Amino acid sequence: MLTYEQKLDRDISWALLEGSMHFEKESAVHKALRAITKRLDELDIPYAVVGAMALFFHGYRRFTEDVDLLVDKQSLQEVHRQLEGLGYLPPFTGSKQLRDVEHGVRVEFLVAGEYPGDGKPKPIAFPDPQEVVSVVDGIRVINLKNLIELKLASGMTNPKRAKDLVDVQELIEVLELPEDYANELHPYVQAKFKELWQIVHSNP
Repeated sequence: MLTYEQKLDRDISWALLEGSMHFEKESAVHKALRAITKRLDELDIPYAVVGAMALFFHGYRRFTEDVDLLVDKQSLQEVHRQLEGLGYLPPFTGSKQLRDVEHGVRVEFLVAGEYPGDGKPKPIAFPDPQEVVSVVDGIRVINLKNLIELKLASGMTNPKRAKDLVDVQELIEVLELPEDYANELHPYVQAKFKELWQIVHSNP
C-alpha cells in the first residue's frame, strides 16, 4: 500500500490536485479526518483536533499531509484496541500512531500530560482534550488559545519546530489578533507572542 506521502511524491499532477481539493475540504486528509473523528465519536472517545487541521478550522488554511489528534493516555489505548486492524494500522508494532488504510493518511496522536517541542517538562503541557475543545463544523477542535500556547511552547523549545512559530504569525495576521491577546495566554509564552506580533506589524 502506498502511503499518502508517497503518492504526493511520485505524481506532481496528483499532488497539485490534492492541494486544490484540500482547500475545498475534499482532500484525502479531510476525508481521513472526518472518518476517524466519526469513529471516535461513535466510540465516545474524547479527542481534540490539533496541528495544521486545527489551524484550518480556526481560519488559517494551509496544506498538510496528516491528521493530529490530542487524546489522554487511556483513550489512546482504547483507540488502538478498537481501531487497529479495522481500517487502521500502526506503522510498526508498538507505535502510538496509526495510518488510515483507505486514504493512506497518517494519524498522529499527542498525549495529554506530555510536553510540546523538545518533550522536556515545562509550564505548558498537552491538556486534557475535554477541557480545551471547541466544536467547529461538527468536529471537536482544540480552542484557539490553547492551540497558540502549544504552538509557541513547541517552537520556543525545539528549533526543528520553528514552523510552529510561523503558524502563530499567520494566525496573528489572518485573524487580526491584537497585541493584548498575549494577556490571555500563559505567562510562559506571552513575550514570544508579542515578539511575533511586532514582526507581523513591522513588516507589512
